[in-house]
Amino acid sequence: MLKNPSSKYQRFDPVSLPNRCWPSQTSTKAPIWCSVDLRDGNQALAVPMNVSQKLDMFDALVKCGFKEIEVGFPSASNTEFAFNRRLIEEKRIPDNVTIQCLVQAREDLIEKTVESLIGAKKVVIHMYNSTSPAQRKYVFGKTKDEIIQVAIKGAQMIKDRLHRLTEGGTQVTLQYSPESFSATEVEFAKEISEAVMDVWQPTPQRKMILNLPDTVEVCMPNVYADQIEWICTNIKNRDSLIVSLHTHNDRGTGTAATELGLLAGADRVEGTLFGNGERTGNLDIVQVAMNLYMHGIDPQLDFSDMSSLIHMYERTTGMTVAPRHPYSGELVFTAFSGSHQDAIKKGLGYHFESFWRDLTRNASEFHTFEMQKPFSAVVRGDVFYAKPQSSDKEHPIGREFVAKIWDRCRQFFESGSRELFTTKQFQSPPAGVWEECTNRDAPYAAVAIYEYLKGHSADLIWDVPYLTIDPNDIGREYREVIRVNSQSGKGGVAYLLESEFGIELPKDMQREFGPLANDIVDKLGREVSGAELKDMFWKEYIQRETPYALHHFHADGVAGVFTCRCSLVINGKERGITGTGNGPIAAFAAALIIDAGAPKFEVATYREQSLSSGTEAAALAFIQIKTGAGKTVWGAGVDTNIELASIKAVLSAVNRASN
Repeated sequence: MLKNPSSKYQRFDPVSLPNRCWPSQTSTKAPIWCSVDLRDGNQALAVPMNVSQKLDMFDALVKCGFKEIEVGFPSASNTEFAFNRRLIEEKRIPDNVTIQCLVQAREDLIEKTVESLIGAKKVVIHMYNSTSPAQRKYVFGKTKDEIIQVAIKGAQMIKDRLHRLTEGGTQVTLQYSPESFSATEVEFAKEISEAVMDVWQPTPQRKMILNLPDTVEVCMPNVYADQIEWICTNIKNRDSLIVSLHTHNDRGTGTAATELGLLAGADRVEGTLFGNGERTGNLDIVQVAMNLYMHGIDPQLDFSDMSSLIHMYERTTGMTVAPRHPYSGELVFTAFSGSHQDAIKKGLGYHFESFWRDLTRNASEFHTFEMQKPFSAVVRGDVFYAKPQSSDKEHPIGREFVAKIWDRCRQFFESGSRELFTTKQFQSPPAGVWEECTNRDAPYAAVAIYEYLKGHSADLIWDVPYLTIDPNDIGREYREVIRVNSQSGKGGVAYLLESEFGIELPKDMQREFGPLANDIVDKLGREVSGAELKDMFWKEYIQRETPYALHHFHADGVAGVFTCRCSLVINGKERGITGTGNGPIAAFAAALIIDAGAPKFEVATYREQSLSSGTEAAALAFIQIKTGAGKTVWGAGVDTNIELASIKAVLSAVNRASN
């Protein structure tokens, strides 16, 4: 690089616009979108798309909601021409979609372009010629007046041939681009654009498109916005124009230039999926559309199945979407930082925790099934209980299953569905609501959740730290949000165990297991999956069987005094022990200390949860002990019998304290 770059490069002179208005404007609606994937995107590929691939791309663009699609440069090759004809003759273009074709201001090219469009319902003929000082001087060797004449002649040649389309019922919109507009003097861009307008004679009822391309980024995005506002303010008959933007990304600011250009008065945006295009690429329309979406503005485009769209794009273009590409990249909704993971976990769970707390404090009554059979609901511990008024029977549902129902019902609620349940629906639940929950009483929880969401809809604005949008909105899942590597903290570890396996670690246990897991991950030197994390947890807690392993356990009690009799394998030898206490856990602790000779300890914390539902449900118990030296250690145990799960958790903690 040069020590004095000013000896070779110079700053781009800004536009004089002392009374600019665009900085005080805000976006309130989506622009008109035009995809140029099949032209600008395609010409930039090492191996251009064949007709079959272009058809796949076209269908995908239509599915996304594009109403204007530039399908190619039909005068450039037989493939481009044949693609146009196939779209038209096979009636592949929906009635509400307009196809656009690009053409230079040359008679032979214009003739073939018009021929390619015969029989189409709605078309845009997009003519351009280069206008910048560098193009005028080095490429064409023409003066300003000569460049204007090129544009006028091209515009007239198109106008003279329009009858061949309109007589067949084709609706034609004309578009002009002063190519390299951003590098062109704004006064000259205005002059040549008005010369084309004089030929085409647009009106407020029959507008033409004036496309102002940032063909090569030569200035900061605010300067481009000034150029757009200058044109919108000074050009004649502005109400007869649709002002369009077409930005590239040479300086890495294509998105910013487009957004500021819209504030400056533009109506329309051209771009490609994921920014494919010459050099550093065209504007990424997905980015601008999703930026509107995250501000609560309907972008009028649907990217709810982002993964399928990416798969189509990579298959047809041979390009790849970068892992950190905004909104679409594989790592966009991934947090490796421990503090970020903890914040995301808390943000994602906030509203469910509020719902759970409300039912913990007070039982609530719900009416459903077409206002029949009301029931009350309450939370006790980690279980949701529903009790119909006509019955004495309670219907229990574990917290982890209620959380799954919460996620599914919230998706239905946010999609606009407010009334979901009828008698028939209760007997045959709608697909996707709670079929993943094996508990047959799940509809009770779904009704309670829906009623809560109705009463708290104003509080459900997305505000999760570090995530600009809900991953579900574009087809991603929460389990993809947090991954664990050596930089992760306890929050990410806890989140993966809970989201993928329903294991809800107590907070103090998170502080203990998090660093242990991170040490293992650090040695591996890579990211780990949820399954690997669960395996670490099992080895550290559940499978701890030395020096003590449980062979048999039995406890019974009278008048609050319990006696336990159990058989342990201690250092490879089986031995029977007994003990007494005010409960099975206390009796077992006494047996370990007094009869088995374990170091003194006391049980400090106990918590249990279910890992599944039904008669064969597995229970997971967490026990924290405090040793004679004052050290606290956690243990965990799993069994279909909750009493045995808690005894195994005690042994797990004692074994860990002994090692």
